[in-house]
Parts: sequence; structure tokens; C-alpha cells
Amino acid sequence: MNLRAAILKEHSKAQCNAIVQWIGDKQERFDELFALFLNDEYRVTQRAAWPLSYAAAAHPVFIKKHFTKLVNHLQQPGLHNAVKRNTVRLLQHIDIPAKQQGPLMNICFDYVASPTEPVAVKVFSMTILANLAKKFPDIIPEIKTLIEDQLENATAGFKSRANKILKQFQYKE
Repeated sequence: MNLRAAILKEHSKAQCNAIVQWIGDKQERFDELFALFLNDEYRVTQRAAWPLSYAAAAHPVFIKKHFTKLVNHLQQPGLHNAVKRNTVRLLQHIDIPAKQQGPLMNICFDYVASPTEPVAVKVFSMTILANLAKKFPDIIPEIKTLIEDQLENATAGFKSRANKILKQFQYKE
């Protein structure tokens, strides 16, 4: 498969699934997709994010060697919302290496706090923070304050995820 051509061919769930199926259990194919995601033109990186998140969810070990690059990529200004959304979507299901926990925590706090971030980016970031709070319970008050400050005017999606996370924290105190 010419992966870049397949990504540009169409942006659909069927095409995403075809790419994920092609990657299968092959690290080198995942690496090829990851390289396109990081280094290609805007449309390719945007479209590569979707199958990347599904392939990483299916084979979390594939992303391990790319973790530093992935977190560094999230820190770039002007990143397309689809790239942020799919990156934090995949990170909510993965064990974060110790070296990347601090930087990722800062990124997620910024995403949740930002009035301009899309809801999906915020809710996936909340989940990452809740996961990190299991190792770093000291961040729970900050997460709670950040969520509670936004609840009144939040969307239904934000409220749903926020309430689940706040309920988790009730048992930690």
C-alpha cells in the first residue's frame, strides 16, 4: 500500500479502518504512518492522526519508541485540532512513561484550561490527568478546581466526563 496516497484518497471511517488493518501487527508499518503524521504536509498529518490513534490503541507497544516525539509534537504551536484530539485520545489508553508524565501533565492542564480548545480535546485531556492522578494524587485538587470552574457553562460532553472524573476523585479523599 502506498500509505500517503491512501491517506489522501479519502477521509472516512472505512479508509481509516483499511489503513489500521494494513498496519496490523507490523511495527514498521506503524512507524511509516507515524513519520507521515509528524513530518508531512498539513492535510496528511491531519488525516494520519485518526488511523494512528486506532493503531496505537490496538497495539500500545508500537507507540513506546515514539513517545518523546509525540509529546514534543503536542507542544508545537498552531497544531490542528484533529491532531491534538487524536493524539490525546490515544494517550488516554496508554501507560505514560515516567519521563513524559510531567510534560504531558502540563499540556493537558493547558488544554483543559483553555477557553478555545474543542470539547473532545478537553475531555480526553481530563482523562489523561485523571489517569496521572493515580500516580500523583497531589494534582487532584488542581484538576477538580479546573473542572468545577467550567462546569456551569460546559457542554453536555464536558459535563458527562467531568462528573465521572469528579466521582472517581471522591473516593481518593
